[in-house]
Amino acid sequence: MNYADTLSYLFNKLPMFSKVGESAYKKDLTNTIALCEALGNPHKKFKSIHIAGTNGKGSTSHMLAAILQTAGYKTGLYTSPHLHDFRERIKINGECCSEEFVIEFTQKIKPQIESIAPSFFEITVAMAFEYFAAQSVDIAIIETGLGGRLDSTNIILPELSIITNIGMDHMNLLGNTLTAIAGEKAGIIKPLVPVVIGEYLPETLPIFLSAAKTSLVSLAQEKRYISDWLFQDNLLNITVVDKEKNEYQHFALDLTGFYQTKNLLTVLEACTLLQQHGWNIHYSHIQEALKNIKKLTGLHGRWEVIQMNPMVILDVGHNVDGIKAILTQLDLMNFNQLHWVMGMVKDKDITAVLSLLPNTAKFYFTKANIPRALDENELLNQANEIGLTGSTYSNVNEAILAANENAGINDLILVCGSVFLIAEVQRN
Repeated sequence: MNYADTLSYLFNKLPMFSKVGESAYKKDLTNTIALCEALGNPHKKFKSIHIAGTNGKGSTSHMLAAILQTAGYKTGLYTSPHLHDFRERIKINGECCSEEFVIEFTQKIKPQIESIAPSFFEITVAMAFEYFAAQSVDIAIIETGLGGRLDSTNIILPELSIITNIGMDHMNLLGNTLTAIAGEKAGIIKPLVPVVIGEYLPETLPIFLSAAKTSLVSLAQEKRYISDWLFQDNLLNITVVDKEKNEYQHFALDLTGFYQTKNLLTVLEACTLLQQHGWNIHYSHIQEALKNIKKLTGLHGRWEVIQMNPMVILDVGHNVDGIKAILTQLDLMNFNQLHWVMGMVKDKDITAVLSLLPNTAKFYFTKANIPRALDENELLNQANEIGLTGSTYSNVNEAILAANENAGINDLILVCGSVFLIAEVQRN
């Protein structure tokens, strides 16, 4: 098989969560363990950092990868889903794994695919572990898919665990309360492995502390705070104060969404713990890396400006907390009219998200080309029920074109609601 044939086999043979949703989610680690045993347990041959959370884990993963890479370490990065090319999920120092590796791995693992019928995600996790081991990475950043406790990535024993935050998402799989979801995310905490908690709530902190037991728990928001910020020269300039040392540090991020300030505090605390455990990370490494996250790692879709006059911004925000972060960002910006291009998947809390949206915006409802996508007319109907109006379009690029035709040069066009929607946007 060539690369296209191989991807067709993987996408069509294996249950894929992005396509079919809950039925693709395997609620135990049996398949992943079996796959990795067949490969000689590659996950035991490299050091790792494990990252879970409702929002922010993708940005946090890419920030840390950029920092470790800048510090001179050969750094693996496993994230999901991909936007354009499957190989985006598996990178070393910002470079995607080769097409040849994907082909060879798939051929090698075919007997296990036929015998145990793993999910698409389980196969990609095993593929990433095999690649990182074969390439002898110094460390790999491993982002969970869903939850944590039963996530396929949760067979690793990392140097450090990170939980960015807890919000209401994937309730059909993880639980209907913040404490239940926190319990699933806390499943990545391992005995004697330090853990950074990015954000916590009164009801979630006891869950984390109980799960940690013998592990050092470091609460990022207790260690530092943001004293000042400024958007300038296409960078988010942030001043951070270390509470214990009363030191002021300055960083400029090429991820310019204001919500990145929270992720930055998590990343800085993670770097502190890594330094304490012998990792050679300097302040200058962190400063340099944060200015070049997109170039170093290839991250896209986080408050990503793809056009000016009118400005078009892409963001993968897709749940209540993600949309709240976007609304906070919008409050900080100057524009005349907001044009909101929106598409969602069926298993989100659609009403809760729609109820947050400003009725002063002009809406363009659309959908991604996947089975999980909510039909644009159904999305419009649900929006109408809470007083929002708009037009429908069969794909996101038609919706953006319509928004561009209606927008003035000082208007803002925002595209969000689904990672899969952002993936289909045509960039000039």
